[in-house]
Amino acid sequence: MDDRLFKTAMSKFTTGVTVVTTELENEVHGMTANAFLSVSLDPKLILVSVDNKARMKPVIEQAGSFAVSILAEGHEDISMHFARQKEKEDLALTNFAGLPTIDGAIATIACDLHDTSVQGDHTLFIGKVKDVAVTDREPLVYYQGGYKKI
Repeated sequence: MDDRLFKTAMSKFTTGVTVVTTELENEVHGMTANAFLSVSLDPKLILVSVDNKARMKPVIEQAGSFAVSILAEGHEDISMHFARQKEKEDLALTNFAGLPTIDGAIATIACDLHDTSVQGDHTLFIGKVKDVAVTDREPLVYYQGGYKKI
């Protein structure tokens, strides 16, 4: 099977959209990710998958902590900003549990880096959850390479 067919098959899985953020040497770093999932309830662990070539990979490794903001409907510009597809001037960030996060996210999860595992061309970052916040908004949804409404 070729890469395009595999990517097409993966695009058939509807996902939410997250932005993974951290701070290193007083600079905010972030990336859009939809490869995110809950791993364990006891202890509370989550996982994000980051391309080994991504600028964010060494930043998370050095920072030792990260946050995941699950984006709400209307956050398309924020998603595209952190995916480096579009520049957003008025980026609304807030501090949550000592980490930069997206203001207005439907859920925010602050983590300490618990473990990593290199798998193929990605690194799986497992975060030990130290705090969460939840709001009541509609999620930003991604399907077949585009944003959708549920």
